[in-house]
Amino acid sequence: MMAFVKTFAIYLGAGFAEIAGCFAVWLWLKEGRSAFLLVPGLISLIVFAFLLTRIDTDSAGRAYAAYGGVYITASLLWMRLVEGRSPDKWELVGAAICLLGAFLILLAPRAGA
Repeated sequence: MMAFVKTFAIYLGAGFAEIAGCFAVWLWLKEGRSAFLLVPGLISLIVFAFLLTRIDTDSAGRAYAAYGGVYITASLLWMRLVEGRSPDKWELVGAAICLLGAFLILLAPRAGA
């Protein structure tokens, strides 16, 4: 169980790092903020990529696929916590479905495992 909690924490950290990096570009291009925001944004994207390598799996594709569900959830948390907008019920239901898919990818019994 602790391994699962660690994996989920890594995914959540990766999600926020990726979103922060992309949000820096959003602020620069869509809101006219300083291009200097790209520096911490790039660092954040490097942290994101590094964190995904910390997932204990035998396949990068599996790590990335499961990450997708967590990323969707992290994006809605970002929207609420950083942007101050609440997700609607459909976004919450969609995120729950995606998290279920991520859990299935991560926890499914596999031959030889």
